[in-house]
Amino acid sequence: MLNDDPLANVLYIDLSKRSYRVAQRQDLFEKYVGGAGVAVQLLEEECPQGCDPYGPHNPIIFAVGPLTGLFPLASKTVAMFKSPHTGNLGESHCGGRSAVALRMAGYGAIVINGTSDIPVYVAIHDGRVHFRDASVLWGMGSRFTVGRIIRENEPGSGLRTIMRIGRAGEQLVSYASVTTETYRHFGRLGLGAVFGCKKLKAVQISGKRSLPVADQKQYRTTYDEIYKTAVSSSAMKKYHDLGTPQNVLPLNDLGALPTRNLKEVRFEGVSNVSGETLAEQFLGRRLACSHCPVACIHVAALREPYEDEPYFYKTSMISYDYEPIYALATMLGVSDNRGFLELMDEVETVGVDAMSTGVILAWATEAMERGLISEKETLDLELSWGNHRAYVEAVRRIVSQPNDFYRALARGVKHAADQYGGADFALSFGGNEMPGYHTGPGAHVGALIGARHGHLDNAGYSLDQKAAATELPTPEKLVAALMAEEEWRQVLSSLVVCFFARGIYTQEIVSETLRSAGFELSKEDMEKIGMMIHRNKYRFKIREGFSLDDVRLPKRIFETESPIGMLDKAYFQDALSHFKNMLLASES
Repeated sequence: MLNDDPLANVLYIDLSKRSYRVAQRQDLFEKYVGGAGVAVQLLEEECPQGCDPYGPHNPIIFAVGPLTGLFPLASKTVAMFKSPHTGNLGESHCGGRSAVALRMAGYGAIVINGTSDIPVYVAIHDGRVHFRDASVLWGMGSRFTVGRIIRENEPGSGLRTIMRIGRAGEQLVSYASVTTETYRHFGRLGLGAVFGCKKLKAVQISGKRSLPVADQKQYRTTYDEIYKTAVSSSAMKKYHDLGTPQNVLPLNDLGALPTRNLKEVRFEGVSNVSGETLAEQFLGRRLACSHCPVACIHVAALREPYEDEPYFYKTSMISYDYEPIYALATMLGVSDNRGFLELMDEVETVGVDAMSTGVILAWATEAMERGLISEKETLDLELSWGNHRAYVEAVRRIVSQPNDFYRALARGVKHAADQYGGADFALSFGGNEMPGYHTGPGAHVGALIGARHGHLDNAGYSLDQKAAATELPTPEKLVAALMAEEEWRQVLSSLVVCFFARGIYTQEIVSETLRSAGFELSKEDMEKIGMMIHRNKYRFKIREGFSLDDVRLPKRIFETESPIGMLDKAYFQDALSHFKNMLLASES
């Protein structure tokens, strides 16, 4: 890496002591490049084995990569922490302005340790860290108001990022999220709860600087090539026009759209919540992350009359993507698009992960349908398919936790099913709630063995779609393909490149971009780094108690037909066995 590049600066913040320091960590960035690779190593260093995820020793780590601020679509920040939701690796990625702001502030990574004695927010600008009293912000009903107050009181307009939690994080809901720039999130695995237990309401970062490049001419040529590909690519145009909601109708037609807790795979009300309908009836604006020409963020404008003033309206701006549509519409049988947006707005306001919330409410609805729970547990709330008003109220109660049942829901679907029954239809993979794809074994095996147990680990659903057109690979070949993709994604998430741009950032292009940032890495070097990062993640997971022997396969996935037919449990067991052997072989 280049000598004058601030990427190697790691900012260490101690909330308990209200202190901070900066360390030069060229060793980490030269070995692991940045992003996910650096973050998991810092997590290994800073997180004591067996530490309480809600305790002061669980670190929050943010990291960016050498392409951040230099090239288009290198716009994500990686967060690492011990997950309060699964008890092992917590990893979440977020766009918006967070990555560029962190890089412009002069850091490649930030490590936050300790716990404050009062609510605080941290403001980082001008090379200094300020600890602000956030007592007045703690308990506010809307995270939107929190962001507005911080914007009005801190410098850096147009350059800063503001990461903040809502009431769910304060109440330690294990899948609470962290919001940046209103419409982007560190959504999965409970970073918001880690903020909450540290009494950390928000982190604001701003800065302004120039970044060095090795060869200005070569940098300009490579930049132009990436930019032109991004704005002319049909794949990227898809993300601009409809965004990921474009997937709703095709997955429904395919018979792969989880509906009513995956009892079905096609939704009769799908046209009401499709990307096309939402764009035609509600689209208010498109937004882009910093340094991205695509603008895939779609924001709905929901106009609602005030109850006591029929000619006065409020307009709520609500971002939507495929995964929230799956989780909060089809999974719950909600076909009323206004009702879906109202539910999405509540999820955004309190600050919980949309996917986990939808899967948990779907389990609760079926549990009530089957008589495992009653209105005694729900406190007279009738959870029934399509009843969005009941789901809105349920989200509020998950945050306020008025009884044991809602406290159980606040810890995830696996925990709730352990308490009340219904494990067979509790759609949890490695402790994380199911992503929105019932395309075949690739999607589910990918979620089971992926480091984060999410759909973005290895995109197993794309392997299913190829298999549907040809034939199902053997379990060994499926696992090999999943791992090859996941290991390459470790490289992309160390750069840190948006996975939507993975078709643009080929190995050849990555080599060229890294050369501009002072890195000389061959294809073999990148493959080695990708494998090393993946194994580091799994070592941390296993260190913290994760075992593939304990992974549970939800019975429901074998009861509902996929586009390639009914799934075979023996196939899954063979795939898991092969993956375990791969891990053992790589460690020997």
